[in-house]
Amino acid sequence: MRLIYLLCLIFPLSCMEADDARPENKGNTEDQTPVGDSSEPENEESSENEENNDDTTMINGSISFLALGDSYTIGESVETAKRWPVQLVTRLREGGVDMNGPEIIARTGWTTAELQNDINNSEIKAPYDWVSLLIGVNNQYRGYSISIYRTEFESLLQQAIAFAGGDKSRVIVVSIPDYGVTPFAANSDRAKIAREIDDYNNMARGFSDAYGVRFFNITPISREAATKPEYVAEDGLHPSGEMYAAWVEMILPYALEILDE
Repeated sequence: MRLIYLLCLIFPLSCMEADDARPENKGNTEDQTPVGDSSEPENEESSENEENNDDTTMINGSISFLALGDSYTIGESVETAKRWPVQLVTRLREGGVDMNGPEIIARTGWTTAELQNDINNSEIKAPYDWVSLLIGVNNQYRGYSISIYRTEFESLLQQAIAFAGGDKSRVIVVSIPDYGVTPFAANSDRAKIAREIDDYNNMARGFSDAYGVRFFNITPISREAATKPEYVAEDGLHPSGEMYAAWVEMILPYALEILDE
């Protein structure tokens, strides 16, 4: 009887341990990056570049900047000073604009819905003097219907305008770069990626035009990475600081015109 009793105790415990080891009991480990798998370093939550709102101020100024987006705004795989919002602030300061460091709400892998969710859970200190929006590559990568992007992007654009105190001239939309030309996408259907990225960007441009917001098409610059390896970060996927600098060269004249008043 004692042996039977012990077996009854041991086997249920073993079954519980086996159940806990099943994949569905280990939490969601689905890849949340624009392109890649769970072995890629940009998926690690401890990644320094994925932290929201980390200190990029360096010098306090009177003109505020809110940057909304995903890995392309947080600058995955580049140092803080090479992120495009930080480079833009640096160039504006050089031009005499009293800029504060950018407040960045962005994370590698975010879709429009995930950016929206974080905005809803953040304390947005509006109004801002300058607001940027770059989002959508992860919607495309995950194969979401573009109709989802249509609805969610328009909502985010409306919020961006509200965060700028309703001043549409102080809001910019930046197009989605084409990751299909990067080494990481060498075995992907690059033509399909390019076509879908263009569809997303055309929709973003359409909304930008409809709302009177300036749209910057940096996608052709991103495609130069096919022949300019210096335009790709060490991870083989994200833009390098050199590519971000090229984006800033495109945006800077307009930013100086609006902010240096």
